[in-house]
Amino acid sequence: MHIMKKTARYFAQKNYCKTAIATRADLSIFQEKPTPSMVIGILMIFLSYVIGLPAVVFMAAVSMWAKKPLIGIIGGPLIYGISTVVFIVGIKMAGAKHIKALFAWITRVLLEKILGDEINKIGDMKQETAETGESK
Repeated sequence: MHIMKKTARYFAQKNYCKTAIATRADLSIFQEKPTPSMVIGILMIFLSYVIGLPAVVFMAAVSMWAKKPLIGIIGGPLIYGISTVVFIVGIKMAGAKHIKALFAWITRVLLEKILGDEINKIGDMKQETAETGESK
């Protein structure tokens, strides 16, 4: 536990973590009504999982059944690449701000669990620095 606490203290001193702690990062952004772009992005993310690995396995099975290994050698990576592009576009459409909010919240919660009351000192230091305009 000592190593985990020491590691958490180290990361808690980084600007990203200090900001997440000081601003009390939460998930309130998820209460907004989803935009059509967001819905399409989430559907694209789901679709990327559906066409990803299952399509590669299907392509490999077809290449074995047809006794044409090039179908699997070329088709498998090609379909997987397409699913990766669909995934990335889906994330962009769903909104990077939601991913950022989720990661900031996870960071704050994990550090609070590991460091306990010690986290308040770190959050207070970040707010004091922001108020005085000083930086380390």
